[in-house]
This record gives sequence, structure tokens and C-alpha cells, in this order.
Amino acid sequence: MKASALSFKLAVLFVVAGMAMGIGMAASQDHSVMPAHAHLNLLGWVSLFLFGIYYERRPTLDTSKLARVQVWLWSLGTVVLTIAVAGIHLGYAAMDPVAALASLIVLAAMLLFGYFVFRPVASVAPTPHVGITPAE
Repeated sequence: MKASALSFKLAVLFVVAGMAMGIGMAASQDHSVMPAHAHLNLLGWVSLFLFGIYYERRPTLDTSKLARVQVWLWSLGTVVLTIAVAGIHLGYAAMDPVAALASLIVLAAMLLFGYFVFRPVASVAPTPHVGITPAE
């Protein structure tokens, strides 16, 4: 599976989970885990979707194993961080080191993505946009 397809599929799973979390908070009138909800939506939905767009525009990178590793690492960090942030806001202080570790996992995944963005390799150049030009 290409990194872009993996990113898009995981992003949809994360946004559905984030929406369910939001609906659950609204139904219970308990918004104590709102920070976890925000982390889940921003890291899981928005960031993964943007990664997918970037990878899709770079076909060589899109098929690389390292790009898929970046997506999985990001996703793992997002799940653990969301759970830890929820735990912290529910009063479980023991989740602080878990959140710290998950933050480092997410940071490592972002540094890997940054490597892809900044490395000067012709193979990661975006594909040319092919559009339809109207006849004159």
C-alpha cells in the first residue's frame, strides 16, 4: 500500500473516532477530555491527511517503505498521546510519562517527514500538473 493511501485511510479512521469522542462528550455534558479530542483530530485527521497529499504528489516517495514507516510511527504516537492526554485530564497523573514518550514518538515521525521535505533529491520532486487547456 502506498504511503498516501495509508495516510488517507488512517485519517478517516481517526476523524470518525474524534467525532465519536466529541458526540460522547456532548451527550454526557462532560468535556474534560476535550484536549485529547483536539489532539486526535489535529494529529490524526488533519496531519495525516496533509501527509497523504504530500506523498501522493511525490510518487517515488509514496511507494517507499520509509514513508509508510513514518505514517505508522505518527499514527502510533497519536493513539498513545490521545489516550495519555485523556488520562491526564481525567486525573491520572501516571499518564504524564506516557504522554511524554508519545510526544517524542510524534516528534520523531515529524523529523522523519521533515527529512523527506528538505532532502534535495530529484526523485521526490512533485509530479507535473497535467491539466486541460481550453481551445482558443
